[in-house]
Amino acid sequence: MDMSAILPEGNSFDLWERETVYTRVLHVNGSHPLASDANDGSPDAPFKTISRAAQLATPGTCVRIHGGLYRECVRPAMGGTDPEHMICYEAFGDGDVIIRASEQVTAFSPSTGWRLQRGFGAREETGHIRVYAHRLDADMFRGYNPFCAVNILHDRLFIEYDKTDMTPYLNRRGCVFCDGRPLRQVPLYSGMAADEGTYWVEHNGQTVHFRLWGDADPAEHLIEITVREQCFAPEEPFLSYIKVKGLICEHAATGAPVPQRGAISCYRGHHWIIEDCVVNWSNALGIDVGDECWHHERRADEVIGHTVIRGCTIRDAGVCGIAGLFAKHMLIEDNLIEGTGWQRMELSWEAGGIKLHDTVETLIRRNVFRNTIRADHLWLDCNNENNRITANLFLNGIEQREAIFIECTRDGVNLIDNNIIWNVEGRFDPAKVPVEPGSSGWYKLREDDTVNGYAVYGEGTDRLYIAHNLIGKCRHSGYYAKPVGFRMGGTNRGGTSRKAKIINNIFYDCGEAAIVFPTDDNTAEGNLYVKMQGGYLRVMYPAPETCLNLPAWQEFYGFDATGQNAWFDISLDEATGQVTVAESAEGPFGLPDQLRRLHLIREPARVAFVAADRHVPDTLPGDCRGENVLPGPFLSVAGVHPLPERLPRSGR
Repeated sequence: MDMSAILPEGNSFDLWERETVYTRVLHVNGSHPLASDANDGSPDAPFKTISRAAQLATPGTCVRIHGGLYRECVRPAMGGTDPEHMICYEAFGDGDVIIRASEQVTAFSPSTGWRLQRGFGAREETGHIRVYAHRLDADMFRGYNPFCAVNILHDRLFIEYDKTDMTPYLNRRGCVFCDGRPLRQVPLYSGMAADEGTYWVEHNGQTVHFRLWGDADPAEHLIEITVREQCFAPEEPFLSYIKVKGLICEHAATGAPVPQRGAISCYRGHHWIIEDCVVNWSNALGIDVGDECWHHERRADEVIGHTVIRGCTIRDAGVCGIAGLFAKHMLIEDNLIEGTGWQRMELSWEAGGIKLHDTVETLIRRNVFRNTIRADHLWLDCNNENNRITANLFLNGIEQREAIFIECTRDGVNLIDNNIIWNVEGRFDPAKVPVEPGSSGWYKLREDDTVNGYAVYGEGTDRLYIAHNLIGKCRHSGYYAKPVGFRMGGTNRGGTSRKAKIINNIFYDCGEAAIVFPTDDNTAEGNLYVKMQGGYLRVMYPAPETCLNLPAWQEFYGFDATGQNAWFDISLDEATGQVTVAESAEGPFGLPDQLRRLHLIREPARVAFVAADRHVPDTLPGDCRGENVLPGPFLSVAGVHPLPERLPRSGR
């Protein structure tokens, strides 16, 4: 039995995949000298475009795509009928299959008639700056001009205007690339004077002005502009049982969700398999797998989700890597999702490496989330039940409020286990952190909530189960929760953030706290606290908030009877792909009597076993932990622990 597929309620994830015996094969080879869309799709007479094959493919058809660059949006006309009769679009294996939503442009002229000076005072020296203009060719834009459309057009209910920089929302969706490297959009023409590698779009969306790095001549470089919204997406909704394998999709000019419309889109279909694909530089969204938008009418027989996303790489999605509204029974495994969020729309409702709404019986395992910018690595929004998040790496949340956000989930259990969550920087304005001179801060009744940076944030979420994780280097805390008692639309009650279970984790060097419970109606047991200082175990309500160490936590609340305190070093090296646990050269500062009461473990090998929790299945390969276990995700604490191979060893 695959123990990593056991869900919190004890049932195994229902994997519906079956082997399809394809009865028809169509070949696409745009580089073949005889390629033509008038051909029959045989190996010797292949189609020139994937789109032609997509119009002809029927259940049981495999479209085999030979290596090459395809500048088109593939629009499947049909879906399959069941797991044995899918339609497959897969790379042939003779080179990269790249579907690009951009076109190369070559007509440039020096930009004239616009001021590089921001103000009207003394003229700045701008003679060395070289800005070029390109007037868009209307024939490239068939029904969609991303240089006319701003990023956000649809539901704007989420926007808190007093907190939000609207610049990225009002930027145009169109992007410009030089030799595959994106230029940065500026809101005013004069912005190009300050920075190289920038572009500006005229108000009518018909002309683009740009400045290359080093004030280079664009005639000496490959210049591409985005012209299509998506790379692979049905034109009609609800097509299902489609497999997409080994395709590289780039430069999609998607808009900020909602609606959720990705470079690869299931467009409200179900039972898709998206495997070994790459999505690079989508303006907003990488892959969508749900109901697209909450304003759609729901059909009584509508099935949403049941999609597998496996072994994919999603790099540099502007807002969200994978999005699924009401997507249930999802399997998301072995993916690398990095660089998400460069649009900096963190206050939107869809910003994250993965963002799912109302998901049930979903398994998210063995993924790597890295370098997410002002967005969550993973966000499960409202009414999530019986989901498991296991054996993932969540690394480097850049200006990130929390790595994992479980929002307003009142019923059921969600299990977060055997993950590594590392380096959550926090997103806040340091200037707004209250200054507390002298002893003035000692007498407040509750901590100020300006500072954040949480590994797991539960907002009005009950029964959250967090076990056997390594949680380290969080700006604020490892676990933080608060109630939302008045969020009770329709027949729903408010969320209490009660009955959480924090079991057998390792918390390392978090800035403010390891655990912050809203009330004492929660459980902590068997956790190991390493290099934590001050009152790192907290209960907020009723006031005054209590900020405790482990002995007081045990005495006053009965929490963590088998918890342990330690002081040693834990480091995570992405370059070598290793976690190293070793003795510290120096101990903590403190009076001898104070340190003695903490019972600090200085040698990692001396960490004691604790009782296993029967609700947490074994996850690691060959893992059989038995009745007694060590805290954290590894079979031992001391030593060097390799990270999954999914983590690249040397940049991008």
